[in-house]
Amino acid sequence: MFTGIVEEIGHVDSIEPTLSNCEIFRFVFEAQEVLTGLKIGDSVSISGCCLTVVELGEKTFSVDVVQETLARTNLGNLKLEDRINLERAAKVGGRLDGHIVQGHIDTTVTVLLPPPRLKLEVEPPFCRYIVEKGSVTLDGVSLTVAAVDGNSFEVAVVPHTLEVTTLGNVNVGDKLNLEVDILAKYLERLLKPQIDNKIDTKKDVYNASSED
Repeated sequence: MFTGIVEEIGHVDSIEPTLSNCEIFRFVFEAQEVLTGLKIGDSVSISGCCLTVVELGEKTFSVDVVQETLARTNLGNLKLEDRINLERAAKVGGRLDGHIVQGHIDTTVTVLLPPPRLKLEVEPPFCRYIVEKGSVTLDGVSLTVAAVDGNSFEVAVVPHTLEVTTLGNVNVGDKLNLEVDILAKYLERLLKPQIDNKIDTKKDVYNASSED
């Protein structure tokens, strides 16, 4: 679990298929701050994706990335020396400065306008989870939705965030990782049976009246 408050910007050191399975890629990242206390098996948010540390170096750490992650995120577009947002897992009892973030990417969104008024296009199935003044995570950064318009939305990014994350370097057409607020997905799942039941009840009433 994470908060969406980026700790540092790391860099891609290498990307290679693993020896055991060419469908799984090993990503090696250069870092400084997040290496403190980091252990094999720990979770790290890499531009919003929760991944497990499998190897540690003096100035690097490695993760294995499966095809599902490459298909749903922008990690497959990374190249050597590309910058990535890094955050270690949240500590229990610490301050929750952002919001509850799982590190489970829902989809990618396309940049329509660059920061500071960052505008993004989102696929229709995910529009319903995005509400004005609600929370979203973009490339691992917790942000507040400033406006929603059809299948696009805007977030206002303050100068500090642009300085300490990779959002300061995004351009029109770039793809960013999106994780919607987990509360929205759980509420939808819990309420769906009740909504479906009401719809079925209305259909039964309508059919009965039509027969009369």
